[in-house]
Amino acid sequence: MSTRELAERFREEIVTLRRALHQVPEYDLDLPKTQQLILDALEGLPLEITLGKELSSVTAVLRGGRGPGPVVLLRGDMDALPVTERADVPYASRHVGMMHACGHDLHVAGLVGAAKILSAMQAELPGDVVFMFQPGEETSGGAPIMIREGVLDAAGRRADAAYGLHVGASSQPLGMWSSRPGSFMAAADQLHVRVIGAGTHGATPHRGKDPIPVLCEIVGALQTMITRQFDVFDPVVLTVGRIAGGTKENIIPDDAFFDATVRTFSEATRAKVQKASIQLVEGLAAAHGLQVEAEYQVGYPVTVNNVAEYEFARATIEDLFGADRFRERPNPRCGAEDMSYVLNEVPGVYLNLSACAADDPDTAADNHSPLATFDDSVLPDGAALLAELAVRRLGRDRQEAE
Repeated sequence: MSTRELAERFREEIVTLRRALHQVPEYDLDLPKTQQLILDALEGLPLEITLGKELSSVTAVLRGGRGPGPVVLLRGDMDALPVTERADVPYASRHVGMMHACGHDLHVAGLVGAAKILSAMQAELPGDVVFMFQPGEETSGGAPIMIREGVLDAAGRRADAAYGLHVGASSQPLGMWSSRPGSFMAAADQLHVRVIGAGTHGATPHRGKDPIPVLCEIVGALQTMITRQFDVFDPVVLTVGRIAGGTKENIIPDDAFFDATVRTFSEATRAKVQKASIQLVEGLAAAHGLQVEAEYQVGYPVTVNNVAEYEFARATIEDLFGADRFRERPNPRCGAEDMSYVLNEVPGVYLNLSACAADDPDTAADNHSPLATFDDSVLPDGAALLAELAVRRLGRDRQEAE
């Protein structure tokens, strides 16, 4: 049977799993209920399973019947968000203040589906497959922890290729695949600034050192810096999402704060903006005679799709589902993804699959919204593609070796 035929055989099982996962969303790195649902779903399959030590990860290895040979890694993230669900679905979250608002429940169910498909095809596989069930994508980054614990070498040798997918609740018609070669998603860093002044009465500002206008000037100057120091074709997005300072309208505070997110699409520009932003913040504060504490925190790196792996994945999608089911994105996305850590170590590709449940994708609630809904009818397609990528990649490497 083909991967698509096997995916249809497992449709009911993976849809049921997805809805069970949706009801028990868990946050960050400790996901015991999610982990147990995965283990229950994998029970009986011919897998070598290892659990994470620092996080609730699951790593499962399938040994191909025609191996040893190449190794393909398939990844799905497991964690939810601290969002109170407002979507009207019968399987809504039972965990107050938590929701699978980004579709990771579909990722887990799809990866379980791929494990079931490939287990059914085990005798035909000329290599091994590693299934990477990863917590902590939305927070501190579970991927580097799993890498440190050996997921890339779980088969006993380094993975030759890695694939993953992310579902979307809006923007694209249901069932549409998309991606692009090269930089696909941004690096995401944080800039934290505290401007230190001297508090006094608002009626006598000359008797103190007001941090608020200095902080406001810094925020505006950062935007000017982006437009004048950086190439528009290698963009930087800097957004100040939080400003705090003061307690009352007639009191000049001792200090004021802001936090910003910084998105870049190349490592060279990322390094440049880190240096330039700190210089600007410190220089402007000094020009006003104030002190400043500025911290630039490096977060997820740029998610880069290997060009050859992208072309391979695109051809596989078009062969499996038709050319009309794939769109190449003209530009990278400003969102960030810790699959980037895997793709920094192993050539591979990250793909998007629309699970938009609304008639109009342009007006549908987006990922991370409390109203986000995902159509789980795409689950067999996601599972089939992950399995098909593994089958074809293992077969290709085996043929080239011969």
